[in-house]
Amino acid sequence: MTGPQGTLGSMPTRILVLGAGFGGLELATVLSEELGDDAGVTLIDESDAFVFGYSKLDVMFGRATPEEVRLPYAEFVKPGVRLARETITAIDPEARRVTTDTGVHEADVLVVALGADYDVDATPGLAEENEFYSVAGAERLRDVLSTFTHGRAVVGVCGAPFKCPPAPSEAALLLHDYLLERGIRHDCEISLVMPFGTPVPPSPDTSAALLEAFAERGIEFVPGSRVSSLDPARGVVVLENGAELRYDLFLGVPKHRAPDVVIESGMAEDGYIPVSSQTLETRFPAVYALGDVATVGVPKAGVFSEGAARVVARSLIAKLRGGEQPPPYDGRGACYVEFGAGRIGRVDVDFLSGPRPTGTFQAPSLELVAEKTRFGASRRARWFDR
Repeated sequence: MTGPQGTLGSMPTRILVLGAGFGGLELATVLSEELGDDAGVTLIDESDAFVFGYSKLDVMFGRATPEEVRLPYAEFVKPGVRLARETITAIDPEARRVTTDTGVHEADVLVVALGADYDVDATPGLAEENEFYSVAGAERLRDVLSTFTHGRAVVGVCGAPFKCPPAPSEAALLLHDYLLERGIRHDCEISLVMPFGTPVPPSPDTSAALLEAFAERGIEFVPGSRVSSLDPARGVVVLENGAELRYDLFLGVPKHRAPDVVIESGMAEDGYIPVSSQTLETRFPAVYALGDVATVGVPKAGVFSEGAARVVARSLIAKLRGGEQPPPYDGRGACYVEFGAGRIGRVDVDFLSGPRPTGTFQAPSLELVAEKTRFGASRRARWFDR
């Protein structure tokens, strides 16, 4: 890996991080903690605030306002880190040069952590309906839900992979609670369309618990299929096998893809950036990719982006200081799963250390509700001093 005068560490190194999500924030924080004012990090994001992914369900069901779930980037202040609110217009991975709407950034180390975008147009008819994977979409659905009084609600996934695999199941279960609280559940049907054979494939126990919860609540689970199109005029969801499902309310998970600027950079293959699952390195020298934008072999979820960021950070620190390289990325993480009725479960998954992914399930409890709250609070405190 080369720096401005030959080898990384021969003089202050410019580390450019694209995207201030779970991965970018954690990477910049670790580098700042270890290197202080000498971290040399520029973190770029076009947004003005960070939002935990699970907060979108809080917005959709009226448990929080959009303003309440925003963590302004202006409050992310770390020694040796500059956070720039700019829109990235071009990435040259060979030169490690990034162009934005305000200028050009040259880097000795480039880390792409831009997440995944939503391709609403890939599913005909979806643009006329509702998605709940963005804050704006969740806010729109909050208002739509308040007017829904009877008929069939379909929670539908339009493509895989997608962020936070348990989220569609959570949406269906929380929708049940929401309709029950309004006294109209008996006038409504709920169906969940998933491209997987089970709700959480790596963890049979988690899937079994969710299927039992669906059965108890009268939620129809439609496995092994995705939503290929919608016909709003007829009120019909068309599945990839040609089957049709009537709906009065649609809550969609759009197809995901890497941002256009990543596709245009030539870094992507099959829609995402391939990386070493052990080091998160791309095929370009001194260029890493982590989180939802990368193909690693783990789910697209914040906790996995965070773990990958720590591996990259420790690797860069070792190179700068001449120390030993850290152990490879282990692909382990824990996801909280809302089961409704005020309870939360947890699945601990291991994707890379064994011959196949495994998951250990912890049954829903009030204790795990408190644990999830602590999880969010610890990240707020770590990144934003809140």
